[in-house]
Amino acid sequence: MLYMVVERFRNGDATPIGERYRRRGRMLPEGLHYHASWMDLMGSRCFQLIETAEPELLNTWVSRWDDLADFEIVPVKTSAEFWAKT
Repeated sequence: MLYMVVERFRNGDATPIGERYRRRGRMLPEGLHYHASWMDLMGSRCFQLIETAEPELLNTWVSRWDDLADFEIVPVKTSAEFWAKT
């Protein structure tokens, strides 16, 4: 299943996230697959496309970052998948 993860950086500040990322990488648990990410123009949010067959792994990953950001996790389908089922 695909998930759109919206990260809202605490105090709108991406600096602590960037520092940890440069030191430790994404820190994804085995079974969680990163596809792509986008930043908003202000640098206060990041949108990540993540895939996993084990949704509970998202909680493991978020717990490694939730001191620096708040997370919204939305299950998504591709447009092609959505329209093929309607």
